[in-house]
Amino acid sequence: MSTPEKPSGPASYFPSIEKKYGKPVAHWLDLLDSVADKKHMEQVNFLKAEHGLGHGHANALVAYKRD
Repeated sequence: MSTPEKPSGPASYFPSIEKKYGKPVAHWLDLLDSVADKKHMEQVNFLKAEHGLGHGHANALVAYKRD
């Protein structure tokens, strides 16, 4: 029996994002649709300023969405 693979890269942040902020990752990814025309750091700053996410969590969501 094999062990499920542990997420890597930006997705490795998803469990802690859901635990800390109480919303599914899909919620945050949907919010990024409203700023899809912005640059990476502008999207990160949007999540930080408007929704209170920490830098690492916001950056992981943006990196995942933009990939």
